[in-house]
Amino acid sequence: MLKVVYMPGKFWSLLLDGMGHDILMATMLNGAAIMDGALLLIAANESCPQPQTAEHLAAVEIMRLQHIIILQNKVDLIQENVAINQHEAIQKFIQGTVADGAPVVPISAQLKYNIDVVCEYIVKKIPIPERDFTSPPNMIVIRSFDVNKPGFEVDEIRGGVAGGSILRGVLKVNQFIEVRPGIVVKDENGNIKCTPIYSRIVSLYAEQNELQFAVPGGLIGVGTTMDPTLTRADRLVGQVLGEVGSLPDVFVELEVNFFLLRRLIGVRTKGTEKQGKVSKLTKGEILMLNIGSMSTGARVLAVRNDLAKLQLTSPVCTSRGEKIALSRRVEKHWRLIGWGQIQAGTTLDVPPSPI
Repeated sequence: MLKVVYMPGKFWSLLLDGMGHDILMATMLNGAAIMDGALLLIAANESCPQPQTAEHLAAVEIMRLQHIIILQNKVDLIQENVAINQHEAIQKFIQGTVADGAPVVPISAQLKYNIDVVCEYIVKKIPIPERDFTSPPNMIVIRSFDVNKPGFEVDEIRGGVAGGSILRGVLKVNQFIEVRPGIVVKDENGNIKCTPIYSRIVSLYAEQNELQFAVPGGLIGVGTTMDPTLTRADRLVGQVLGEVGSLPDVFVELEVNFFLLRRLIGVRTKGTEKQGKVSKLTKGEILMLNIGSMSTGARVLAVRNDLAKLQLTSPVCTSRGEKIALSRRVEKHWRLIGWGQIQAGTTLDVPPSPI
């Protein structure tokens, strides 16, 4: 996956390994939520498409990534005629998809063959997206850390760090921020309650560069004053960070307009056997949803035509109109079966800000 960053006189691109293994599909979908483009890597010494290749291309379409470059890797391991035949198979595979017309670049990552061509395509074929600098800041959290080492003295302890990508607005050092849903608990009646986390930004980093303010584009590390136990081991992944009082609602139930794929992708078949059909959603079944960088389970409460009501296992800070990916448990793995768009839902009452 590719995140494009532009600064006066400079063009940066940040690469996020999407991981082709099927059990890491949720991780790939979470990362795709903040990306501007994709490099689809296809092994030249294997038939095309492999199950995971088809699944990842479907995910790219769902996450609305329009700018794709296809890399035909390991061409040093095969003969020229085999590479040409696979190139034709790739063209047939991407026909009618979001990748139709995308450049196919033969490369050898090991020998660094054509890597300069890939860099040229990234610079020339993936445009710099328009960024919104005027709206209240909103950042998707994809990592979180406790940077303190065992044995630190009390006066050496630093607050938790959240890492992610700013979707809009500008974050500044010393700015007060809010993280939603925040701390999630159940009361004595089993009802879910959430308390947003309020904090202050003490540092901003992009790579090793310390910043006074951070804008959309690229991955940002946000140092805060919050308790580092709240950020330890990616505990804030899936949450949304932004200006106090400006973040979207927190939902516990969603009503979505959904579209299911015709056939299961990512499942290996034998010979000419076709992929199994995707069955309709049924009341009571459990799905996995990817909303932004959040992965959460959901129980289907009701289905009517292409509308479904879903009860979430974890509350999610999101907005109406947001796209979501739907996955179903098939043969002990979560398989992508379709996508949806949030139409409405049930929200939690969030306590007023103390700031």
